[in-house]
Amino acid sequence: MITTKYITTDTLREWLENRKEVSVVDIRPSGERAEWFIPESIHVNVYQKLKANDKTALSGLHLDKKIPIVVVCAAGKTSLKAAELLNAKGYDAYSLENGMKGWSLAWNRANLSFKDYEIVQLRRTGKGCLSYIINSRNDAIVIDASLPVEVYKELLKQNAWKLKAVMETHIHADHLSRSKQLAEDFGVDLFLPIPNKVNFPYKSLQNNQTLKLGKITIKVIATPGHTLESSCFFVNNEVLFTGDTLFTNSIGRPDLKANDDEAEQKAVLLYESLQRLMQLDNDVLILPAHTNTPVDFDNISIKATITEIKNNVSILHLAKPDFLKNILGKLPPTPANFMLIVEKNISGEINDLNPVDLEAGANRCSIS
Repeated sequence: MITTKYITTDTLREWLENRKEVSVVDIRPSGERAEWFIPESIHVNVYQKLKANDKTALSGLHLDKKIPIVVVCAAGKTSLKAAELLNAKGYDAYSLENGMKGWSLAWNRANLSFKDYEIVQLRRTGKGCLSYIINSRNDAIVIDASLPVEVYKELLKQNAWKLKAVMETHIHADHLSRSKQLAEDFGVDLFLPIPNKVNFPYKSLQNNQTLKLGKITIKVIATPGHTLESSCFFVNNEVLFTGDTLFTNSIGRPDLKANDDEAEQKAVLLYESLQRLMQLDNDVLILPAHTNTPVDFDNISIKATITEIKNNVSILHLAKPDFLKNILGKLPPTPANFMLIVEKNISGEINDLNPVDLEAGANRCSIS
């Protein structure tokens, strides 16, 4: 009798991070695969055959039997059938528990070093969320916490860094913020840009305000548009954390939780905010809060200089009327569950929800 074998998201994440040889086989339909996927995975479009119990569904798959296989579907059910078929053929095959839903919590990291500080970029590889730890002289700040608080706690402990504060660039719509919980667990201040509608205590961040961390200065730059409170954080006039205002290859969307008139008003604000950012020095490094592609386990940070963004994001060069027509004419589908996520981030009460169910799905915060 063939025993069904499972693998958790954490185990597969560790395998990929440690560069263990593994073949990840994605059996979902092509449309789902196009939305989001695990880096370096192999796509075999056999979902319907497996659902129909076709025993020959994977007959065309020929992989090295010395290398374990992890089969992936949307929720970890149909992948069980595929893993059983492969095990019967002599492969060492596993079904990914909770499928891509569970994978939405997988993460990896990249490190950046500067004269007086260092940055850890934490990337939810499936979801595309990017959060950061900035350290200067062993004092640390976390920006846009989107992973379970245990991840940040462990990294702070490993490096003997002392958390001084937690900051958010804006109220997020595609994932549950862990910033409030992280600040409470460490007994430090939570800084949020204004205006916002959260229902819990915080310290406000205003335009041109500066914060000190170790030997560095962090300046707040208000950049309304994606949301009214959206702000960027400028470190030592050389690194800019842009939240969802500006990405490395696109810009933020202005329509979430807005009617048509409000979306147009926010698009005007977004245009003006982006034009101000484009006046910064060309070598300023941009670190966004999201990416729209799966993040490899390569320790290569997701970043771009303003020069690179000017060269690659054509919408930034449009006059205001053309910018508004362009951006409002090609808004992508809204993120799944975004209204509930926003409401929970405003209330600060997230412990009654299962993030695996609520946050699953591709990132849709950008417009190219």
